[in-house]
Amino acid sequence: MLQATPLTEGWTLCHPDGPLPAAVPGCVHTDLLAAGLLPDPFLGRNETEVAWVGRREWTYERALDAGSGPEQSDLVFDGLDTVAEILLDGRPLGRTRNMHRSHRFDVTGLSGRLTVRFGSAYAEAEAVRGKVGERPAAYAEPYQYVRKMACSFGWDWGPTLVTAGIWRPVRLEHWSTARLARVRPLVTVADGTGDVELRVDVERTRVEAPLTVEARVAGVTARADLDGSHGTVRLRVPDAELWWPRGYGEQPLYDVELTLLNGDVPLDVWRRRIGFRTVELDTSADAHGTGFTLVVNGERLFARGVNWIPDDVFPSRITRERYRERLAQAAGAGVDLVRIWGGGIYESADFYDACDELGLLVWQDFPFACAAYPEEQPLRGEVEAEARENVVRLMPHPSLVLWNGNNENLWGFRDWGWEPRLAGDSWGEGYYLGLLPRVVAELDPTRPYTAGSPWSGSWDRHPNDPAHGTHHSWEVWNRADYSAYRTDVPRFVAEFGWQAPPAYATLRRALPGEPLAADSPGMLHHQKAEDGNGKLERGLARHFTLPGAGEFDRWHYLTQVNQARAVAAGIEHWRAHWPVCAGTIVWQLNDCWPVTSWAAIDGDGREKPLYHELRRLYADRLLALREGELSVVNQAAEEWTGTAVLRRMSVEGAELGRAEVPFAVARRAVGHVPVPGELAPAGPKEFLVADADRLRALRFPAPDRDIAYVRPQYDVALAPGGVTVTARTLVRDLLLQADRLDPAARADRGLVTLLPGESVTIGVRGWRAPDADAARSALYCLEPAQ
Repeated sequence: MLQATPLTEGWTLCHPDGPLPAAVPGCVHTDLLAAGLLPDPFLGRNETEVAWVGRREWTYERALDAGSGPEQSDLVFDGLDTVAEILLDGRPLGRTRNMHRSHRFDVTGLSGRLTVRFGSAYAEAEAVRGKVGERPAAYAEPYQYVRKMACSFGWDWGPTLVTAGIWRPVRLEHWSTARLARVRPLVTVADGTGDVELRVDVERTRVEAPLTVEARVAGVTARADLDGSHGTVRLRVPDAELWWPRGYGEQPLYDVELTLLNGDVPLDVWRRRIGFRTVELDTSADAHGTGFTLVVNGERLFARGVNWIPDDVFPSRITRERYRERLAQAAGAGVDLVRIWGGGIYESADFYDACDELGLLVWQDFPFACAAYPEEQPLRGEVEAEARENVVRLMPHPSLVLWNGNNENLWGFRDWGWEPRLAGDSWGEGYYLGLLPRVVAELDPTRPYTAGSPWSGSWDRHPNDPAHGTHHSWEVWNRADYSAYRTDVPRFVAEFGWQAPPAYATLRRALPGEPLAADSPGMLHHQKAEDGNGKLERGLARHFTLPGAGEFDRWHYLTQVNQARAVAAGIEHWRAHWPVCAGTIVWQLNDCWPVTSWAAIDGDGREKPLYHELRRLYADRLLALREGELSVVNQAAEEWTGTAVLRRMSVEGAELGRAEVPFAVARRAVGHVPVPGELAPAGPKEFLVADADRLRALRFPAPDRDIAYVRPQYDVALAPGGVTVTARTLVRDLLLQADRLDPAARADRGLVTLLPGESVTIGVRGWRAPDADAARSALYCLEPAQ
């Protein structure tokens, strides 16, 4: 039987001051940090102090003894970042130039000093650029010339920390006769019967040996003989339970085991978990354009999504537990789809395992983002090899429902001035419209593929046409007020978002000793977006009286309010237009370091107010008020019947009018209830409230800067496990910033608006010394304009 021996211990990193202990998996930065030789690049402006690391060559070493027993011994690297030469006692075993692939080297009977010598990714990229020629990109760094996580080179939310190292596990594999080189599971289900077709490729040391594969799943067993080095075994599972996205059903998972046999002697075994479900992508034309609707088990979905970036700029630090925590946060916010963005990585099995268990659909970008990518060698062969490996590696996961060719490159070619600059040079189109769909069709025909995001489905239309396919809505953040989200109804909004700073405790940790101000040196360094603070300020000015230069706490609060409101404006509008619009994917769920960004969860894992707002926006049932209309959104499996109580209110708290309006909305549908004309707010001192089944919608017809709010008054009392706030006036957008009470504290809700006499209890965990006065000092709400 194949035996695997992990090679995680005994590594050293060569350093001018002497060899350092090296963690494998890991990277140079984390090893230097552990040795105290590098300042934490996440703190202050240290990022600039460590830029030299990515420009140097680095060497890892350890002893290797492959032994002399088995017929074959292989040295297997699951991931090398990125450009490496592997040597044993100075003799080359091979070279690598792709972070996204595994590599295998024959070391049968060998022993000696194992050396992994990493070149600078910059040097590799610049050499390839010299060979294939210049290509345009959204950023100045040369990330499109090397098969490495693009955001290592910085992004508009991330630091420039160009890594090198053995970033995934490494091991010795000893085997005889044959081993399983590849198992490709094709899992389908029809009429209650699940079909599992396992296509097997083996590597042999004995060509003449007869080989058999035996597979088991759900009590069903099947065997098949191999024809040379290939074979297929099929299993039929009666009464297969369907795997559903969260909110639509359960997530039953089945263990599959396949054993390679020589007679009765087991040689190798492959184990995975699978789920039975169907997935289709409906891109048919209709009266509104061209749709983009995911259909799982015959159920058409409005996808409630978030975009995912690597959760750490040093991805080797992301543990199974951290993946689970972050994805559980997503599920807790009502998310049912996670898009893995193309400037990152193919994530580890731990990510997809968690999604399988949580019922989170996965949209997987191939790693191409915001650049023209050369299609010449040496890149083309690497791209095909990584695609083939990762398509097969990820196939068992039922959560994976869509392959996507790239992020914004088709759009960039058409709109960002690339076409004339390229003058006919290759730029990636052959990958997205040729190579990648061919690989997916050949290897994984059970899942749909789309060429890019955004993509309208054809060069006959603009790539980012909102009426066709996927759309990225960035004009709003870049140039317009978020009310502009309500001016169109894209078929599927795959990216949109609004920035806000991270939590206060995150800033205090990241900027130690710095007096905080919106434009303080550390704050500006941790704002990577072009004119990011200018866009934040212009976004605030459209709604609020701008805080003064010394009012950082107010600025911090208002920018977080504005982020939540902006995203709400989009999602409420687009959900109200289901099924024309079939999904929203917020940019973004998470951060890879402490930074002002579009994330709902900051770089220290703290939830911003946006996170809690997503819980409301992505709930099965949602109320949304628009001018003259109440939208009743029902994504639940049952009909929603009830009565909406509509109230016209004054900001002083008086009820000026009321109506009770019955509604009945079918499952997975949206109803629209007219608002009686006499309830329309007459001016900036009035607003409209809609309540039904403990859900609420609000409509204030004027910007906050024009509303004559009364000074908010409320009582604060400790409650078991939290704080109770009772309003004596209108209290709009009340927020308890729990991390100001204790860096470990978390509140269970975000922004809440209270009418006079109403109370809310905010649960707080991790607060070691509860105190009512401290709680009051950590509460923020909108105040009258000064």
